Amino acid sequence: MLVRKKATLRRLWLRTARRGRARQRVARRRHPFLVAALKLGFAALLLWSLVALAYYGWALTFDLATIRDMPQRSVVLDRNGQVYSRLAGENRIVAPFDKISPFFVEALITREDTRFYSHRGVDPIGIARAIVRNLLLGGAREGASTLTQQLARNSFPLGGKTLHRKLIEAALAFRIETELTKEEILAAYMNRIYFGSGFYGVDTASRAYFGHPAADLSLGEAALLAGLIRSPTRLSPFNNLEASRRNRDVVLKRMREINLIDDAQLTAALAEPIRLAPRPDAAPEENWAMETIRRELSLVLPEDRLAGGGLRISTTLDARLQETAERALSRRLAEIERRPGYQPPAAGAQPLQGALIAIDNRTGGIRAVVGGRNFRNSRYHRAFDARRPAGSTAKPFVYAAAFAHGLRPGDRVSDARLGAHELPASLGRYQPENSDRRYGGDIRVEDALVHSRNTASVRVGLRAGLPAVAATLERAGLAPQIAPFPSICLGAFETTLKDLTAAYTAFANDGVRLQPHLIEKVTDADGTVLFQSTHGRIRFLDEKSARATGEVLTEVVTRGTAANARNLGLRKRAAGKTGTTDASRDAWFIGYLRSLTCGVWVGFDQPRTILRGGYGADLALPIWVDVMQAADPKAYPD
Repeated sequence: MLVRKKATLRRLWLRTARRGRARQRVARRRHPFLVAALKLGFAALLLWSLVALAYYGWALTFDLATIRDMPQRSVVLDRNGQVYSRLAGENRIVAPFDKISPFFVEALITREDTRFYSHRGVDPIGIARAIVRNLLLGGAREGASTLTQQLARNSFPLGGKTLHRKLIEAALAFRIETELTKEEILAAYMNRIYFGSGFYGVDTASRAYFGHPAADLSLGEAALLAGLIRSPTRLSPFNNLEASRRNRDVVLKRMREINLIDDAQLTAALAEPIRLAPRPDAAPEENWAMETIRRELSLVLPEDRLAGGGLRISTTLDARLQETAERALSRRLAEIERRPGYQPPAAGAQPLQGALIAIDNRTGGIRAVVGGRNFRNSRYHRAFDARRPAGSTAKPFVYAAAFAHGLRPGDRVSDARLGAHELPASLGRYQPENSDRRYGGDIRVEDALVHSRNTASVRVGLRAGLPAVAATLERAGLAPQIAPFPSICLGAFETTLKDLTAAYTAFANDGVRLQPHLIEKVTDADGTVLFQSTHGRIRFLDEKSARATGEVLTEVVTRGTAANARNLGLRKRAAGKTGTTDASRDAWFIGYLRSLTCGVWVGFDQPRTILRGGYGADLALPIWVDVMQAADPKAYPD
């Protein structure tokens, strides 16, 4: 019985199958095009599946960490850890998602991808809508890229506007959606995109356009920024305020259409005035401090590492003192030019110039540096590059060398004209003059330095021995090779303001010269230390002779050539030395408080008389007093 039933069922199945094949043969004969279309569709589906699989495989080769690794301008911090400026890389401040106003997130999605939370990187509905609208309106009026596709395109070099690029872009977008959360995608997008006028990322744009971080964006401000994305240069409120306002209103009305805001919010936002912050300087790093920082960076880091940006550069710069130094130099030089007897340079020549550098006596950190009168007019760094005769500012090193060889400040030395018998015959005749053309008898050694007596100073150098004086000057870092002639006792050799000021730090540090530096530390975005200052220190004077010289330099300020400092407003205990070269071509003052040394030079790039009868005491000292008196006593105790 069971066997007969199975046989019957098998015959029925075979008969049905034969009938089905027969119907298929009939259908193929009656509808050949339909069958061919089905086969072609299946083949196309298989082909596209293989293509999609291949492109997804290719998408897997991209490092998605690149999406978060966004170029930023390196941030430069002052001595207090406050942002001083930025350099290198794109002008971007990366902000976390929770530090961006929800208004901007909603405005962005409204403007760029209303179905962002419902698609997986590619939006078929959006593609279909774009195709229909473009066909109806003609041309490519509307794109179909999702926000995630835009992020993929902006994060990786995918090529031009080709089918190949669109396919890899779509594959990457799908992969991004599978590996990143929606919030991570939004954060990366908002920090990466360009907002015009040189600003990348929503936080940078918010600070530049409105003067506050992205967390504080109002509804109207958020809509305005979202409206910039499709044409940031043309719509920048700095370039076209009215156009940016119109696009803001378009975004706000669309937000109301999709019920992200209510009528009251729409009305208030449309009426909200656009309050723009002052347009920031296009190049905030263009000044002497930043130029010096760039110089140091080029010595400690490779160029490609600097160009990539994203560094955190901690410096020794005192922003307030730097500003004071720049103002003081400019103001005092202008005063000199108004004095009777000042002869202005010929038309087209550089005006009267000056330079200044201030160094912390505890660390060697440069607190302020000015390389010239106007950075934009001339970038020649006179504090670092100009080699000029040191003049009388070299004398303290001559006396220190003599003190190290047994001379004492209370000993006596002649201030008379130098006799031929006092010099070695091999050196020939040398006849220095005192600046006041007066010559006397024996005076105390300390008075010879306090009043900067030339003939007495040469005799002091002869007592120390000219080779010893030359060696002291070289060890001080003033010049690499100094010939042992009597004229070196009066500063007849060339040096730079930086080296001369650094050498004076030894008088505040018992004979130890500090290595001046501006870069304290450099770290990358991950906090890895790329460079750390070593705070170089070199002893070139013994402690006893350095202290003896320093005590005499204190007398220079109280009763000597720099006594005018009190009349100029100095109310701090200080020490230092004036310097003036032949025919008043160079004017110097190098001086220090207990914790800060500052050097000032005034002169012309092409040496010529600054002012007849002008000396370091009345040309350079006033600038020095302005800066040192302004130094915060809590930071720089005297």
